[in-house]
Amino acid sequence: VQLQASGGGLVQAGGSLRLSCTASGRTFNSYAIGWFRQAPGKEREFVAAIGRTFGNTYYTDSVKGRFTISRDVAKNTVYLQMNSLKPEDTAVYFCAASLSLRITSAAGYDYWGQGTLVTVSS
Repeated sequence: VQLQASGGGLVQAGGSLRLSCTASGRTFNSYAIGWFRQAPGKEREFVAAIGRTFGNTYYTDSVKGRFTISRDVAKNTVYLQMNSLKPEDTAVYFCAASLSLRITSAAGYDYWGQGTLVTVSS
């Protein structure tokens, strides 16, 4: 599976962005898809994930109520809608694909896309 993340950019605090993770391969929808982010000088952290079977969604506490992850099966794409953005959301965002049940941990992911930079100005 090859993943392509896009949609990052510069936005003011309180604004919105929608990230896309598009994958090649017919088995894309067999994978759970997660979003992670890494801010300068910090470790990569889990942001959100969507399960492969029932589409259950998971979020880190800091983004609950602001971010929404969704999947478009026909387009082989997973979206991360980010609203009410804060300067602390500034990071490089990565999408990843997993066949495991450990989808809130980076260790559970098998394939990673390149990152897309999100910058939130105050």
